Amino acid sequence: MAQIPNLENAPLNLKSIREKSQRELVNLLKDIRGTKCLVIDPKLSGSVSLIIQTSTLKELGLELRHLSEEPVQTECTKVVYLVRSQLSFMKHIASHIQNDISKAIQRDYYVYFVPRRSVACEKILEQEKVHNLVTVKEFPLYMVPLDEDVISFELELSEKDCLVDGDVSSLWHVAKAIHELEFSFGVIPKVRAKGKGSVRVADILNRMQVEEPVNTNDVGRPEVDTLILLDREVDMVTPMCTQLTYEGLLNEFLHISNGAVEVDSSVMGSQQEGKKMKVPLNSSIFDAWNRNCDFLGLDKHTVVDKLFKETRDLNFEVVVQVLRQKATTMKEDYTEINSVRLFCRSLPLGSLVFAVEVMTQTVSELKDFVKKLNSLPEMTRHIHLAQHLTTFTSKQSFLSQLDMEQTLVEAESYDICFEYIEELIHKQEPLTKVLRLLVLFSITNSGTELLHSYGFEHVNVLNNLEKAGLLKKQEFKSNWQTVKRTLKLIVEDTDTSRPVDIAYVYSGYAPLSIRLVQQAIHSGWRPIEDILKLLPGPHLETKRSGFPSSPSVDSLHGASNGVADGRRSVVLVVFIGGVTFAEISALRFLASKEGVAYDLIIATTKIINGATLIETFMDKQG
Repeated sequence: MAQIPNLENAPLNLKSIREKSQRELVNLLKDIRGTKCLVIDPKLSGSVSLIIQTSTLKELGLELRHLSEEPVQTECTKVVYLVRSQLSFMKHIASHIQNDISKAIQRDYYVYFVPRRSVACEKILEQEKVHNLVTVKEFPLYMVPLDEDVISFELELSEKDCLVDGDVSSLWHVAKAIHELEFSFGVIPKVRAKGKGSVRVADILNRMQVEEPVNTNDVGRPEVDTLILLDREVDMVTPMCTQLTYEGLLNEFLHISNGAVEVDSSVMGSQQEGKKMKVPLNSSIFDAWNRNCDFLGLDKHTVVDKLFKETRDLNFEVVVQVLRQKATTMKEDYTEINSVRLFCRSLPLGSLVFAVEVMTQTVSELKDFVKKLNSLPEMTRHIHLAQHLTTFTSKQSFLSQLDMEQTLVEAESYDICFEYIEELIHKQEPLTKVLRLLVLFSITNSGTELLHSYGFEHVNVLNNLEKAGLLKKQEFKSNWQTVKRTLKLIVEDTDTSRPVDIAYVYSGYAPLSIRLVQQAIHSGWRPIEDILKLLPGPHLETKRSGFPSSPSVDSLHGASNGVADGRRSVVLVVFIGGVTFAEISALRFLASKEGVAYDLIIATTKIINGATLIETFMDKQG
């Protein structure tokens, strides 16, 4: 189970959103009397672990299991299933119940759908003749805060559902989640949307406000000034490029899941090779340090992983330098304090007063040093992780891939890139690696002829990517050159150690998606109307009804100037189809610039990278 993220400094009170979900889950479990076994859909268990501790669930007298085909082994008289609306799960549940019946085991069964029940799923239970034995309800978990400024709707397959299967139910889910936020923080007065899905979400959101209105008298002045909705389809170039921030690279190579990465224990300095261990990233309080906090006169709340927060958004080559400098400084501090201690011991008795003065000063320095020591476990952890990442980033194959990505994004030397991709295919490199470059090639160039040359067994995924518009036939005319040039997506001589532009997150490429957000906030989309028309899907800019005093659509960029009462404005940026950690870092960079008077909250259907996005088109379930 993951550690619950620290939300104390969030621009919005996201802690209240999490606590509401906690209460709802605890209450629905308490309402079921008797001994209970909670059987959770494995992927959903990660989301649940980000809102409530496992220990809290166990205090309710629960046994915890993961849902699988195997019958549930428990003595409990009540079995509670917490699952997403997925047909295969209904088959598992029906099988469990039928197994109990065959053994004359009597139990009460409860199925809680997350976030809402599905007619198709209930139909399966009816067909399996177990529906009358099951109590069906809902647990309306529409969003999970991942960080102080990041919310996930936990919709892993939304992009494929919309673009390939024509299933737009995820758009209703996104609108519902935003509307839930409005019940806590007020109706968002200004909306921008780009892409078919985003425009549709904006429309659903307006209808929800009519059907189930937020009472402005209850919530007062809106805390969120502007909503920006962006389809992933609008910018498929960015996720196909390799992220070069620290957190981005961790996700590329180690896959961050629920605030942690899983590595071989030897990576973290353990002697037990072959044993896997989970390494937390979001926060980490060590009991050993906690026990010594009172003795050292330190606040327990300071014993958290501040180092990751400091380094996660930096370009990785800078992170290595930062870790080296911090380790060197700590070593020098220790050497200096130890030298003073030895010097005082060597003084004659007559110099006692002088020694006391020196030691008094040293004690003060020692306290400062001890505070630094609190970060030692985190520093050690990130030094190990950074060293592990360099085993990937130092390989020639990785550097060659970056060169090809840069060449494609700059829209130059397509022949070289074409040959490189063909070589990867001949070498039978991982399919996701090949497809990322192939999609990048297709979007920035005028399509590709390589669509069906990777083997018959992969025709389905190629067809899915083609249907989603990610792989295009060669008659397609790319607008990439115009978009790239107009929005200044290539920034020469990017200084990753002292960045002045969002391009640092990809060492010279400014993510198209974030350029659009930047433009929306600072000067509006009207000046780039012609460029927006070259990108997939419609766009809209609107002022919600009921806000006569709001600025006109032309001045939506007023969000960057703060609000009248001195509060910083809050802009909610929603990615439909997923967002990368590098894009999140770029948005944080925008919000942190001097003179900026707004905070950003990022919401997304899922955190992605190029590989995980490609994998969703491979018809994998679960």
